[in-house]
Amino acid sequence: MTKTIAEINEKIKKGVAVIVTAEEVIDIVAKNGLKKAAKMVDVVTTGTFAPMCSSGVFLNFGHSKPKIKLGGGQSFLNDIPLCTSIAAVDAFLGVGALPNDDPRNKEYPGHFNYGGGHVIEDLVSGKDLQFKATAYGTDCYPRKKIDTTINIKTINQATLFNIRNCYQNYNVAANISKKKIHTYLGVLKPNLGNVNYCSAGQLSPLLNDPHYKTIGIGTKIFLGGGVGYVAWPGTQHNPYEARSKNGIPTGGAGTLAVIGDLKQMSSKWLRGVSMLGYGVTMSVSIGIPIPILNEEILKYTAVKDEDIYAPVVDYSDDYPNRRPHILAQVSYAELKSGKIKIKGKEVPTASLSSYSKALEIANTLKKWIEDKKFFLTEPVALLPDVDSGYPKGQTLEEKNG
Repeated sequence: MTKTIAEINEKIKKGVAVIVTAEEVIDIVAKNGLKKAAKMVDVVTTGTFAPMCSSGVFLNFGHSKPKIKLGGGQSFLNDIPLCTSIAAVDAFLGVGALPNDDPRNKEYPGHFNYGGGHVIEDLVSGKDLQFKATAYGTDCYPRKKIDTTINIKTINQATLFNIRNCYQNYNVAANISKKKIHTYLGVLKPNLGNVNYCSAGQLSPLLNDPHYKTIGIGTKIFLGGGVGYVAWPGTQHNPYEARSKNGIPTGGAGTLAVIGDLKQMSSKWLRGVSMLGYGVTMSVSIGIPIPILNEEILKYTAVKDEDIYAPVVDYSDDYPNRRPHILAQVSYAELKSGKIKIKGKEVPTASLSSYSKALEIANTLKKWIEDKKFFLTEPVALLPDVDSGYPKGQTLEEKNG
Protein backbone atom coordinates (compact mmCIF):
# COMPACT_ATOMS: atom_id res chain seq x y z
CA MET A 1 0.00 0.00 0.00
CA THR A 2 1.44 3.36 -1.05
CA LYS A 3 0.10 6.91 -1.19
CA THR A 4 1.43 10.17 -2.59
CA ILE A 5 1.46 13.61 -1.00
CA ALA A 6 -0.77 14.83 -3.84
CA GLU A 7 -3.32 12.11 -3.02
CA ILE A 8 -3.23 13.00 0.68
CA ASN A 9 -3.72 16.71 -0.12
CA GLU A 10 -6.72 15.80 -2.24
CA LYS A 11 -8.20 13.91 0.73
CA ILE A 12 -7.54 16.98 2.92
CA LYS A 13 -9.42 19.17 0.41
CA LYS A 14 -12.37 16.76 0.46
CA GLY A 15 -12.35 16.66 4.27
CA VAL A 16 -11.83 12.90 4.43
CA ALA A 17 -8.16 12.71 5.43
CA VAL A 18 -7.38 11.04 8.76
CA ILE A 19 -4.97 13.17 10.79
CA VAL A 20 -3.59 11.96 14.13
CA THR A 21 -0.80 13.04 16.45
CA ALA A 22 2.37 11.04 17.03
CA GLU A 23 0.95 10.15 20.44
CA GLU A 24 -2.39 8.94 19.07
CA VAL A 25 -0.85 6.83 16.31
CA ILE A 26 0.86 4.54 18.84
CA ASP A 27 -2.46 3.09 20.05
CA ILE A 28 -3.91 3.00 16.53
CA VAL A 29 -1.04 0.80 15.30
CA ALA A 30 -1.16 -1.37 18.42
CA LYS A 31 -4.89 -1.95 17.96
CA ASN A 32 -5.08 -2.36 14.17
CA GLY A 33 -1.62 -3.50 13.07
CA LEU A 34 0.64 -1.74 10.56
CA LYS A 35 -1.10 -2.80 7.36
CA LYS A 36 -4.60 -1.75 8.36
CA ALA A 37 -3.43 1.40 10.17
CA ALA A 38 -1.39 2.53 7.14
CA LYS A 39 -4.59 2.46 5.07
CA MET A 40 -6.50 4.36 7.76
CA VAL A 41 -4.04 7.13 8.66
CA ASP A 42 -2.95 9.84 6.20
CA VAL A 43 -0.90 12.27 8.30
CA VAL A 44 0.85 12.09 11.67
CA THR A 45 1.63 15.42 13.34
CA THR A 46 4.64 15.94 15.59
CA GLY A 47 5.79 18.73 17.88
CA THR A 48 8.55 20.12 20.03
CA PHE A 49 8.92 23.20 22.25
CA ALA A 50 12.35 23.68 23.77
CA PRO A 51 15.35 26.03 23.96
CA MET A 52 16.99 26.18 20.54
CA CYS A 53 20.14 28.30 20.77
CA SER A 54 21.01 28.34 17.04
CA SER A 55 18.08 30.64 16.25
CA GLY A 56 17.70 34.25 15.26
CA VAL A 57 15.92 36.82 13.13
CA PHE A 58 16.86 38.89 10.09
CA LEU A 59 15.43 42.41 10.26
CA ASN A 60 15.01 45.13 7.64
CA PHE A 61 14.24 48.46 9.28
CA GLY A 62 13.56 50.53 6.16
CA HIS A 63 15.47 53.71 5.33
CA SER A 64 15.54 56.80 7.51
CA LYS A 65 15.60 60.37 6.18
CA PRO A 66 18.41 61.11 5.51
CA LYS A 67 19.65 57.56 4.96
CA ILE A 68 22.01 55.78 7.34
CA LYS A 69 24.37 52.85 6.71
CA LEU A 70 24.31 50.58 9.76
CA GLY A 71 27.22 48.39 8.66
CA GLY A 72 30.51 49.53 10.15
CA GLY A 73 28.87 51.21 13.12
CA GLN A 74 27.05 49.91 16.18
CA SER A 75 23.34 49.11 16.40
CA PHE A 76 21.17 48.05 19.34
CA LEU A 77 17.62 46.93 20.07
CA ASN A 78 16.75 47.49 23.72
CA ASP A 79 20.53 47.71 24.33
CA ILE A 80 21.16 44.27 22.79
CA PRO A 81 23.74 44.53 19.96
CA LEU A 82 22.80 43.61 16.40
CA CYS A 83 24.99 42.19 13.66
CA THR A 84 24.79 44.74 10.81
CA SER A 85 27.54 43.59 8.44
CA ILE A 86 24.98 42.81 5.72
CA ALA A 87 23.64 45.96 4.05
CA ALA A 88 22.56 49.48 4.89
CA VAL A 89 19.47 48.76 7.00
CA ASP A 90 19.54 44.97 7.40
CA ALA A 91 20.54 43.31 10.65
CA PHE A 92 20.64 39.91 12.30
CA LEU A 93 19.80 39.25 15.94
CA GLY A 94 20.77 35.90 17.43
CA VAL A 95 18.92 34.57 20.46
CA GLY A 96 22.17 34.40 22.44
CA ALA A 97 23.09 38.08 21.96
CA LEU A 98 23.99 39.79 25.23
CA PRO A 99 24.21 43.42 26.37
CA ASN A 100 27.61 45.11 26.31
CA ASP A 101 27.33 46.10 29.96
CA ASP A 102 28.16 43.08 32.09
CA PRO A 103 25.83 42.32 35.02
CA ARG A 104 27.62 39.08 35.88
CA ASN A 105 28.67 38.31 39.41
CA LYS A 106 31.07 35.86 41.01
CA GLU A 107 28.38 33.42 42.09
CA TYR A 108 26.70 33.18 38.70
CA PRO A 109 29.15 34.11 35.92
CA GLY A 110 27.35 34.42 32.61
CA HIS A 111 23.91 35.08 34.11
CA PHE A 112 21.87 37.58 32.11
CA ASN A 113 18.21 38.42 32.59
CA TYR A 114 17.69 39.82 29.08
CA GLY A 115 19.19 39.04 25.71
CA GLY A 116 18.47 38.32 22.06
CA GLY A 117 15.78 35.72 22.71
CA HIS A 118 13.87 38.14 24.93
CA VAL A 119 14.11 40.92 22.31
CA ILE A 120 12.60 38.57 19.70
CA GLU A 121 9.80 37.65 22.13
CA ASP A 122 9.12 41.35 22.79
CA LEU A 123 9.19 42.13 19.06
CA VAL A 124 6.71 39.36 18.15
CA SER A 125 4.53 40.50 21.09
CA GLY A 126 4.07 43.85 19.36
CA LYS A 127 5.98 45.88 21.94
CA ASP A 128 7.85 49.07 21.06
CA LEU A 129 11.62 48.56 21.15
CA GLN A 130 14.34 51.18 21.42
CA PHE A 131 16.50 51.23 18.28
CA LYS A 132 19.83 53.05 18.51
CA ALA A 133 22.61 53.15 15.94
CA THR A 134 25.76 55.03 15.05
CA ALA A 135 27.44 55.09 11.64
CA TYR A 136 30.49 56.63 9.98
CA GLY A 137 28.52 58.35 7.19
CA THR A 138 29.03 58.22 3.44
CA ASP A 139 27.99 60.40 0.50
CA CYS A 140 24.98 58.18 -0.19
CA TYR A 141 24.27 57.41 3.50
CA PRO A 142 25.17 60.65 5.31
CA ARG A 143 23.35 60.12 8.62
CA LYS A 144 25.61 59.19 11.53
CA LYS A 145 23.17 58.59 14.37
CA ILE A 146 19.63 57.43 14.99
CA ASP A 147 17.60 56.93 18.18
CA THR A 148 13.98 55.89 17.75
CA THR A 149 11.41 53.22 18.55
CA ILE A 150 10.37 50.38 16.25
CA ASN A 151 7.90 47.52 16.45
CA ILE A 152 6.84 44.50 14.40
CA LYS A 153 4.44 46.63 12.33
CA THR A 154 6.82 49.49 11.51
CA ILE A 155 9.77 47.47 10.21
CA ASN A 156 9.72 46.17 6.65
CA GLN A 157 10.57 42.51 7.25
CA ALA A 158 11.32 40.22 10.16
CA THR A 159 12.40 36.74 9.06
CA LEU A 160 13.02 34.06 11.64
CA PHE A 161 15.93 31.95 10.40
CA ASN A 162 17.20 29.21 12.67
CA ILE A 163 20.34 27.47 11.47
CA ARG A 164 20.01 24.45 13.79
CA ASN A 165 16.76 23.31 15.39
CA CYS A 166 14.89 20.06 16.14
CA TYR A 167 17.88 17.98 17.23
CA GLN A 168 17.22 14.31 16.51
CA ASN A 169 17.84 12.98 20.02
CA TYR A 170 20.31 14.57 22.43
CA ASN A 171 22.49 14.13 25.49
CA VAL A 172 21.21 13.71 29.01
CA ALA A 173 23.38 15.99 31.15
CA ALA A 174 24.93 14.75 34.41
CA ASN A 175 27.61 16.02 36.77
CA ILE A 176 29.95 13.57 38.53
CA SER A 177 32.19 16.31 39.98
CA LYS A 178 32.06 17.63 43.54
CA LYS A 179 30.88 21.11 42.59
CA LYS A 180 27.70 22.53 41.07
CA ILE A 181 28.01 23.48 37.39
CA HIS A 182 25.96 25.73 35.10
CA THR A 183 25.28 24.52 31.55
CA TYR A 184 22.97 25.14 28.59
CA LEU A 185 21.01 22.15 29.92
CA GLY A 186 20.53 23.88 33.25
CA VAL A 187 22.11 23.71 36.69
CA LEU A 188 23.64 20.32 37.51
CA LYS A 189 24.13 19.38 41.12
CA PRO A 190 27.36 17.69 42.24
CA ASN A 191 27.83 13.94 42.71
CA LEU A 192 25.03 12.97 40.30
CA GLY A 193 22.51 15.06 42.22
CA ASN A 194 20.26 15.40 39.14
CA VAL A 195 20.17 14.96 35.37
CA ASN A 196 18.54 17.21 32.77
CA TYR A 197 17.40 16.31 29.26
CA CYS A 198 15.80 18.14 26.33
CA SER A 199 13.58 16.24 23.89
CA ALA A 200 9.90 15.59 23.31
CA GLY A 201 10.77 11.93 22.74
CA GLN A 202 7.95 10.14 20.91
CA LEU A 203 6.51 13.48 19.71
CA SER A 204 9.82 14.87 18.41
CA PRO A 205 9.72 15.42 14.61
CA LEU A 206 12.95 13.74 13.49
CA LEU A 207 12.49 10.82 15.87
CA ASN A 208 9.29 10.06 13.93
CA ASP A 209 11.12 10.17 10.60
CA PRO A 210 14.53 8.78 11.61
CA HIS A 211 15.81 8.17 8.06
CA TYR A 212 14.40 11.42 6.63
CA LYS A 213 11.97 9.68 4.29
CA THR A 214 9.51 12.59 4.22
CA ILE A 215 11.12 15.64 5.88
CA GLY A 216 13.34 17.65 3.54
CA ILE A 217 14.09 21.01 2.00
CA GLY A 218 10.79 22.78 1.35
CA THR A 219 8.74 20.83 3.89
CA LYS A 220 6.00 23.11 5.25
CA ILE A 221 5.90 23.25 9.06
CA PHE A 222 4.36 24.89 12.12
CA LEU A 223 6.96 27.42 13.30
CA GLY A 224 6.60 29.85 16.18
CA GLY A 225 2.80 29.77 15.93
CA GLY A 226 2.87 30.53 12.18
CA VAL A 227 3.85 28.76 9.00
CA GLY A 228 7.47 28.06 8.14
CA TYR A 229 9.59 25.79 6.00
CA VAL A 230 12.61 23.53 6.28
CA ALA A 231 15.32 25.50 4.49
CA TRP A 232 18.31 23.17 4.64
CA PRO A 233 19.94 20.50 6.79
CA GLY A 234 20.80 22.18 10.06
CA THR A 235 24.36 22.79 11.14
CA GLN A 236 25.94 19.75 12.82
CA HIS A 237 23.51 17.49 10.93
CA ASN A 238 24.97 14.04 11.51
CA PRO A 239 23.19 11.07 9.93
CA TYR A 240 26.09 8.78 10.93
CA GLU A 241 25.22 8.58 14.64
CA ALA A 242 24.86 5.00 15.90
CA ARG A 243 21.27 3.74 15.74
CA SER A 244 19.13 1.16 17.50
CA LYS A 245 17.50 -1.67 15.53
CA ASN A 246 14.40 0.51 15.11
CA GLY A 247 16.48 3.12 13.24
CA ILE A 248 16.42 5.67 16.06
CA PRO A 249 19.77 7.41 16.69
CA THR A 250 21.20 6.76 20.16
CA GLY A 251 22.61 10.30 20.37
CA GLY A 252 22.43 13.68 18.63
CA ALA A 253 22.02 13.12 14.88
CA GLY A 254 19.95 15.05 12.33
CA THR A 255 19.09 18.75 12.59
CA LEU A 256 17.00 21.23 10.59
CA ALA A 257 17.51 24.79 9.41
CA VAL A 258 14.09 26.46 9.34
CA ILE A 259 12.68 29.76 8.13
CA GLY A 260 9.45 31.72 8.50
CA ASP A 261 7.84 35.17 8.70
CA LEU A 262 8.10 36.46 12.26
CA LYS A 263 5.15 38.79 11.63
CA GLN A 264 2.83 35.73 11.52
CA MET A 265 4.16 34.28 14.76
CA SER A 266 3.21 34.50 18.43
CA SER A 267 5.05 35.16 21.67
CA LYS A 268 3.19 32.14 23.06
CA TRP A 269 5.42 30.01 20.85
CA LEU A 270 8.66 32.02 20.92
CA ARG A 271 9.85 32.65 24.47
CA GLY A 272 13.08 34.24 25.66
CA VAL A 273 14.89 32.10 28.23
CA SER A 274 17.62 32.90 30.77
CA MET A 275 19.83 29.97 31.72
CA LEU A 276 21.25 30.58 35.19
CA GLY A 277 25.02 30.88 35.08
CA TYR A 278 25.14 30.25 31.34
CA GLY A 279 23.44 32.90 29.19
CA VAL A 280 20.26 33.42 27.18
CA THR A 281 18.40 31.54 24.48
CA MET A 282 14.86 31.15 23.19
CA SER A 283 12.31 28.35 23.34
CA VAL A 284 11.02 27.67 19.83
CA SER A 285 7.93 25.73 18.76
CA ILE A 286 8.09 23.46 15.74
CA GLY A 287 5.51 21.02 14.42
CA ILE A 288 6.03 18.86 11.35
CA PRO A 289 3.41 16.77 9.52
CA ILE A 290 4.53 13.34 8.35
CA PRO A 291 2.59 11.98 5.38
CA ILE A 292 1.93 8.26 5.72
CA LEU A 293 3.06 7.14 2.29
CA ASN A 294 3.57 3.50 3.23
CA GLU A 295 3.77 1.04 6.13
CA GLU A 296 7.47 1.71 6.76
CA ILE A 297 6.85 5.40 7.45
CA LEU A 298 3.90 4.57 9.70
CA LYS A 299 6.07 2.11 11.64
CA TYR A 300 8.56 4.89 12.41
CA THR A 301 5.82 7.27 13.59
CA ALA A 302 4.55 4.66 16.06
CA VAL A 303 7.80 4.79 18.03
CA LYS A 304 7.31 4.93 21.82
CA ASP A 305 9.32 6.63 24.56
CA GLU A 306 10.43 3.24 25.88
CA ASP A 307 12.04 2.52 22.48
CA ILE A 308 14.06 5.76 22.28
CA TYR A 309 17.40 5.81 24.13
CA ALA A 310 19.68 8.75 24.91
CA PRO A 311 23.23 8.89 26.31
CA VAL A 312 23.90 10.18 29.84
CA VAL A 313 27.02 12.35 29.57
CA ASP A 314 29.16 13.92 32.30
CA TYR A 315 29.14 17.68 31.67
CA SER A 316 31.76 18.43 34.31
CA ASP A 317 34.62 16.85 32.35
CA ASP A 318 33.60 14.48 29.52
CA TYR A 319 31.50 16.97 27.54
CA PRO A 320 33.81 20.04 27.58
CA ASN A 321 36.82 17.87 26.73
CA ARG A 322 35.01 15.85 24.02
CA ARG A 323 35.61 12.53 25.72
CA PRO A 324 33.35 9.77 24.36
CA HIS A 325 32.53 8.48 27.83
CA ILE A 326 28.85 7.62 28.30
CA LEU A 327 27.71 6.95 31.85
CA ALA A 328 24.55 5.11 30.77
CA GLN A 329 21.96 4.76 28.02
CA VAL A 330 18.43 5.48 29.24
CA SER A 331 15.02 5.53 27.57
CA TYR A 332 12.73 8.54 27.47
CA ALA A 333 10.15 6.50 29.36
CA GLU A 334 12.66 6.20 32.20
CA LEU A 335 13.55 9.90 31.99
CA LYS A 336 9.89 10.93 32.06
CA SER A 337 9.27 8.74 35.12
CA GLY A 338 11.18 11.35 37.14
CA LYS A 339 14.19 9.23 38.10
CA ILE A 340 16.80 6.97 36.56
CA LYS A 341 19.60 4.78 37.90
CA ILE A 342 23.24 5.62 37.17
CA LYS A 343 26.01 3.53 38.69
CA GLY A 344 23.48 2.08 41.12
CA LYS A 345 22.33 5.51 42.29
CA GLU A 346 18.77 6.76 41.84
CA VAL A 347 18.96 10.21 40.23
CA PRO A 348 16.06 12.69 39.72
CA THR A 349 15.37 13.87 36.17
CA ALA A 350 14.01 17.10 34.68
CA SER A 351 13.23 18.19 31.13
CA LEU A 352 13.92 21.53 29.45
CA SER A 353 11.57 20.48 26.66
CA SER A 354 7.83 20.80 27.35
CA TYR A 355 5.96 17.63 26.41
CA SER A 356 2.58 19.27 27.08
CA LYS A 357 3.42 22.16 24.73
CA ALA A 358 4.75 19.71 22.12
CA LEU A 359 1.42 17.86 22.28
CA GLU A 360 -0.46 21.16 21.95
CA ILE A 361 1.60 21.97 18.84
CA ALA A 362 0.88 18.56 17.31
CA ASN A 363 -2.85 19.01 18.02
CA THR A 364 -2.85 22.57 16.65
CA LEU A 365 -1.21 21.41 13.43
CA LYS A 366 -3.70 18.54 13.25
CA LYS A 367 -6.58 21.06 13.52
CA TRP A 368 -5.07 23.32 10.84
CA ILE A 369 -4.94 20.38 8.43
CA GLU A 370 -8.45 19.18 9.31
CA ASP A 371 -9.75 22.74 8.74
CA LYS A 372 -8.04 22.84 5.31
CA LYS A 373 -5.81 25.73 6.39
CA PHE A 374 -2.60 23.75 5.97
CA PHE A 375 -1.59 21.42 3.13
CA LEU A 376 1.48 19.25 2.79
CA THR A 377 4.40 20.05 0.49
CA GLU A 378 6.69 17.84 -1.54
CA PRO A 379 10.31 18.32 -0.42
CA VAL A 380 12.62 19.71 -3.10
CA ALA A 381 15.29 17.37 -1.74
CA LEU A 382 15.39 15.02 1.23
CA LEU A 383 17.82 15.52 4.10
CA PRO A 384 21.19 13.78 3.75
CA ASP A 385 21.14 10.23 5.14
CA VAL A 386 24.00 7.77 5.67
CA ASP A 387 24.23 6.88 1.98
CA SER A 388 24.28 10.47 0.72
CA GLY A 389 28.01 11.13 1.02
CA TYR A 390 27.29 13.98 3.43
CA PRO A 391 30.57 15.08 5.09
CA LYS A 392 31.21 13.97 8.64
CA GLY A 393 31.82 16.70 11.22
CA GLN A 394 35.31 17.39 12.51
CA THR A 395 36.78 19.30 15.44
CA LEU A 396 38.93 22.37 14.86
CA GLU A 397 41.96 20.35 15.92
CA GLU A 398 41.17 17.62 13.40
CA LYS A 399 40.76 20.15 10.59
CA ASN A 400 44.03 21.87 11.45
CA GLY A 401 45.94 18.59 11.71
